[in-house]
Amino acid sequence: MRITHRHVDIFRALMNAGGVTAAAQALHTSQPTVSRELARLEQLLGLRLFDRVRGRLQPTAQAFALYEEVQRSYLGLERIAATAARLKQFAQGQLSVVCLPALSHGLLPGACTRLLARHPGVGLAITQQESPYLEEWLATQRCDLGLTESDAAPAGTTQQLLVEMNEVAVLPAGHALAAKRRLKLSDFDGQAFVSLAPGDPYRQIIDGLFEQQGVQRRQAIETHSAVSVCAMVKHGLGLGIVNPLTAMEQAGPKLVVRPLAVAIPFRVHLVRPLHRPANPLVDRLVEALQEEAAALKRAGP
Repeated sequence: MRITHRHVDIFRALMNAGGVTAAAQALHTSQPTVSRELARLEQLLGLRLFDRVRGRLQPTAQAFALYEEVQRSYLGLERIAATAARLKQFAQGQLSVVCLPALSHGLLPGACTRLLARHPGVGLAITQQESPYLEEWLATQRCDLGLTESDAAPAGTTQQLLVEMNEVAVLPAGHALAAKRRLKLSDFDGQAFVSLAPGDPYRQIIDGLFEQQGVQRRQAIETHSAVSVCAMVKHGLGLGIVNPLTAMEQAGPKLVVRPLAVAIPFRVHLVRPLHRPANPLVDRLVEALQEEAAALKRAGP
């Protein structure tokens, strides 16, 4: 004889229920059947899984160790079942999108709203990834559509420009420079500044422009995301320069957005994998993204 799924089911039910009677009820079977199959399992394994104490079953240390492994297996099965349920729920279509974190809150929400208003049965799976993992996902055909700031298309993909805008300045509300309609780089001279991380390509461009004009900022904080820059600026920790989508999303009573006198282009590209099965809903999402991008550009600072 070999261990069967039935043996494992009975063992798991006993561990979860704490007794033969409750386990039998959970499995819709009889108590003698549960007791018999448990005895067979112990014989096959050569292990004592339960001690019989005053008519009750007490799991042994070996039982708890075995239960951990059984639970991992069941979690795998439950994930499969959950995935099947999602596929059934999204029977009218499902799209997978990978994008930079900044685009998941500054562009995609509005586009998704437009898409779902027209196709309410569509399911969307959105994954945030930073470079170079984002490009890796696209090159390995793991999603239906990608949104990136890179000008170079990953291998195995095609790319098209979605929107081009300019980086903007963000200031704490009440800051003296907020009275100006447009900021020159010289306005930042001597000001506390919140920067993106040193490896960020926009950080490198911004630092280069300030260096060319001889503007000395007081480098206050470095952080890895435009959202974090805005959060620091809201608390009065300095000024910042970030992409316009994040700035517009974060603007409010504590954050003022102003255009810059110098153009620092910010581009978002649509990326389509070439070797993934065609999904007709991709074109619908692209249409919604183009509409949302155009609306944001019109509303920009």
